[in-house]
Amino acid sequence: MTSDSKGDSKGIAQLTTAMILSGTLGVFVVESGASPFNVVFFRVVFGALALGAYVVARGWLRDHGFTPRTLGLAVLGGVFIVFNWVFLFESYENTSISVATVVYHTQPFYVVLLGALLFRERLTAAKAGWIALAFAGLILVSGVTPADFTGGGSYLTGVGQALLAALLYGLSTLVTKRITGVRPHLIALVQVVVGIPLLLPFADFGAMSGTSAGDWGWLAGLGFIHTGLMYVLMYAAYAQLPLSKIAVLAFVYPAVAMGMDWAVYGHHIGLVQALGVPLIVLASLKVTLARTPASAPAPRTAAHAPEAASRTATRAASGA
Repeated sequence: MTSDSKGDSKGIAQLTTAMILSGTLGVFVVESGASPFNVVFFRVVFGALALGAYVVARGWLRDHGFTPRTLGLAVLGGVFIVFNWVFLFESYENTSISVATVVYHTQPFYVVLLGALLFRERLTAAKAGWIALAFAGLILVSGVTPADFTGGGSYLTGVGQALLAALLYGLSTLVTKRITGVRPHLIALVQVVVGIPLLLPFADFGAMSGTSAGDWGWLAGLGFIHTGLMYVLMYAAYAQLPLSKIAVLAFVYPAVAMGMDWAVYGHHIGLVQALGVPLIVLASLKVTLARTPASAPAPRTAAHAPEAASRTATRAASGA
């Protein structure tokens, strides 16, 4: 086996593990029993501890590479990331983990559309067509009916929250991809640290007074596993894998999330909704693989893609 093959095999294992972990995130959120704002607050606290310890252990703070401009961009990206998590977790409550995750997986299309709108990045007719197909799939997956618009139910609100979370993720990606010369781990660390003072006014500590040790375990897991370990695995994999493999493996995340939602809570999408999933998957692959590495986005919360050797953040896959 060549060194490239070994690197690919290791990268595939690392990214697959990271995407499996990402797929279990919804269960951790629901089982913690905390409100979305409290969940995200403690996720960033525990995540900052995990990522901070890793960065310090690797000695990366001494030569961080930040400039005032890039640090400001990282902070702005952190604002988008943190509220992206809040809206996604609120969507879990109003829809289901399965529906929210698939709707949220429209992130790549927002990156393309926002890039064209805000930064005049080229939007080809082919990309526009694939995006249109994806949103046709989105309509099927969401399962929204005319009655949802007239009934004022929470389900429609939940679908909107997942879409807003995806939009915020897209904004974070566009901002972060303009940061070069900085390790993605450091960018992620800045983003979670920013979340602590940002969410402090919204956190309800009184509601945490009766939290059991088990519930705290779920919250700690969101920080140490889904923000610390998962990101380290993703960044290591992205440095070894081509974009084509990253794009394909990104779909392990929604597949696992849907499986966990069915296994733990008995939730599953209907037949008509299921017809929309392959449309979103196909369109996402076409749009993602059509991007060149130079124009592709960088780290997010849910999936970031660094070019470790050059210490610039490039390429991206979906994650939470």
